Amino acid sequence: MSSAARSILAFGVYLVVVGAMLVVAPNVLLSLFGVPSTQEVWIRILGIVVFVFGLYFVQASREGVTAFFRWTVWGRSIVVVAFVAFVALGMAPPVLILFAAIDAGGALWTALTLRGGR
Repeated sequence: MSSAARSILAFGVYLVVVGAMLVVAPNVLLSLFGVPSTQEVWIRILGIVVFVFGLYFVQASREGVTAFFRWTVWGRSIVVVAFVAFVALGMAPPVLILFAAIDAGGALWTALTLRGGR
């Protein structure tokens, strides 16, 4: 498995874990980050989407789908910009920057390994 594939696998596992938590125990995850509890179904719907995206990442890493690796770099970069904008506009709590940082780190790791051809 290439370094780029490992970066995608790691991010996929992260997404699967976060997605599963949002489905099974969303308020536990929210409380860890100081976000108010909710009973709305939307958080669980988001959890399913995140979980499935995570499975895509895991499978793409196992299959060595380099094109997918490249797509995730710009896709995760869009997430970073959006999350920072949401916080800057007062639409989301500052803790969202932590998730933006994880996306940024993952995108950078993948981009660097793709550039190096490893």
